Amino acid sequence: MVRYAPCNAVLSPVYLCYRDLDLTCGFLQADKLRTQQQLEQLQARFVGTGHADTTKFEWTSNIHRDSYASYVGHPPLLSYMALGLNEPAAKLRTRLIEVRLSRIFKRVTAIIDHKS
Repeated sequence: MVRYAPCNAVLSPVYLCYRDLDLTCGFLQADKLRTQQQLEQLQARFVGTGHADTTKFEWTSNIHRDSYASYVGHPPLLSYMALGLNEPAAKLRTRLIEVRLSRIFKRVTAIIDHKS
């Protein structure tokens, strides 16, 4: 373990108390456990966070769904995009909704065709 002394040669009492602590055993294990528990809570609460069995298609589908919802649901972002595309915001909003619905419709029809 690397120990750093203060700039001056005098060691402070705080430094003397904490310099011999081994911080690699107890604190990191607790942090790993806490992080794992928070991840599991997040995955249970929100669909788009994924899990170990999430496929690439599901992951990208969640990303696209969340992106389009964000574009349509945040008017300043929609206005910024409309300005960059030189298109009215209402028209861009409609187009984004149509693109999202067409992807859902294609997926549903593919599933129905596959089952029949």
